[in-house]
Amino acid sequence: MTKALFIVDVQNDFTEGGALAVAGGDAVAAKITDYLETHGDEYDVIVASRDWHDPDHDNGGHFHPQPDYIDTWPVHCVSGTEGAEYDPELDTSRVTHHVRKGQGIPAYSLYEGTADDGSNVAELIEANGVTDVDVVGLATDYCVRASALDAIAHGRHVRVLTDMVAGVADETSEAALAELKRAGAELV
Repeated sequence: MTKALFIVDVQNDFTEGGALAVAGGDAVAAKITDYLETHGDEYDVIVASRDWHDPDHDNGGHFHPQPDYIDTWPVHCVSGTEGAEYDPELDTSRVTHHVRKGQGIPAYSLYEGTADDGSNVAELIEANGVTDVDVVGLATDYCVRASALDAIAHGRHVRVLTDMVAGVADETSEAALAELKRAGAELV
């Protein structure tokens, strides 16, 4: 059994004070850092994703001046800005692969991103023989949900570590976790 940890979008724009702040985002970052100190050796692969949107256009309609907060959003996580950087509470020293997603297009799943060497997550997971994936990060009801569902769709056993996720809203986060459980994810 080979295990991977997916750390989804723990970025400044998604934590307190950011453009699309999730309540509890800084606490999630700190908990992930603590978890990596005590459990990091349990993982063969640790992938961290970041939204990395283009600065000079609407990124395929993802950015909108009057967002609906479902499919369209205010400007956030623009490449090269402080908002796109990892939250300072997240220690990324144990991350084996950094993935950028949403470059010019809407993207929610970590699987939609590419690593620094140009590989995609599906290739990376397959090449490393990963069978089990633990998922943590932001936001439960959007990118965590999409990343976990894609890992399941790629045939992996998925656990969502629920004390290390935070969502945009309680109702949609609870619905996302229920959907993940129905899809076969283990909620831990």
